[in-house]
Amino acid sequence: MRILITGVGGPTPRSFAVSLKKYSSYKPYELFGTDVNPLSIGLYQPELFDKSFIIPSAKTPGDYWQAIEKIISDNQIDLAVILPELEVMAWSERKLHGELPCKAMIPDLSIAKLLVDKAQMTTELSGLGLVPPSVEFSRKDKDLSRVFDVLGNVFWVRSTTGTSGLGSLKVDSPEALKNWIQINPGVEQFIASKFLSGRNLACKLLYYEGKLMRTACGERVNYIMSKVAPSGITGNTSFGRLLNEPALVETAKKAMDKMFEVSGAAKHGFFTADFKEDENEKPFITEINIRHVAFTQCFAAGGANFAEDTIRLLDGDATFDRNYKMYEFEKDLIFLRDVDSLPVLMKEGELLS
Repeated sequence: MRILITGVGGPTPRSFAVSLKKYSSYKPYELFGTDVNPLSIGLYQPELFDKSFIIPSAKTPGDYWQAIEKIISDNQIDLAVILPELEVMAWSERKLHGELPCKAMIPDLSIAKLLVDKAQMTTELSGLGLVPPSVEFSRKDKDLSRVFDVLGNVFWVRSTTGTSGLGSLKVDSPEALKNWIQINPGVEQFIASKFLSGRNLACKLLYYEGKLMRTACGERVNYIMSKVAPSGITGNTSFGRLLNEPALVETAKKAMDKMFEVSGAAKHGFFTADFKEDENEKPFITEINIRHVAFTQCFAAGGANFAEDTIRLLDGDATFDRNYKMYEFEKDLIFLRDVDSLPVLMKEGELLS
């Protein structure tokens, strides 16, 4: 099976590739990688990608689609896995206006736009009590006192768009907020939310043609290179737990049902709902990604291979069980990750003391 994976300079596409090459036996895979940056490491990993290509950015649609269509045609690509957010949006828009150049699991543009805008997502979910109290503001706003009036003196602030905790910081004073705005000149709109001190959780949801197929939960505990980010969050988990939490799945499903209703989109695509718990262990949604995330290979190693599930559905595998399933893991199962290493799965009780 010949599969195109885009954005292979990032950890998520490479994690998806590892999930297929190391943990899937569905079919023999021939993987083709693309990236816009010639320095992307994934372009030079023949153990993962049989052939790699540098392509134009999706910000220049004409050049981008010309390159993508040529790669698909010349290499007889069976299906594509689109992972950078910018490219997901480009493929969603193309799906809205016509045919995709090959099979790919792409969400409708309406829900993609809704979820990429974290402020709008928060507004839509606020009536259900699924998001923390939040205030949106612009870097141009002169008076930020209303943020402190609503949230108190300690809160979490980040960009309303983007991934990997862009512009994120725990703020504890007006001076800290003003300084943070100044040193993030690329961020125009911010969202401040109640600071939540509990666990950092994720729920993965795979929808296909109107039906929820698979879910699984995990916890992010520590982050790779956390010291380089003032927030301590880099978007790449170094230590996490694979969890069995049906209540969290139900909360994620409730949020997604609302998002599908508001956007009018079909229940189709792969989504990762991120949660943070408060001091009473109540989870609140902080964002919903429209794609896989970097530790997808850790789920695959634990038996929840969403990458293989995606491929089997797109391939029309008649043996795939289309009944809903929440993946369950062994108790006490954790994963350890680092930049240049495959993940290690083990029982938390086996950690050295």
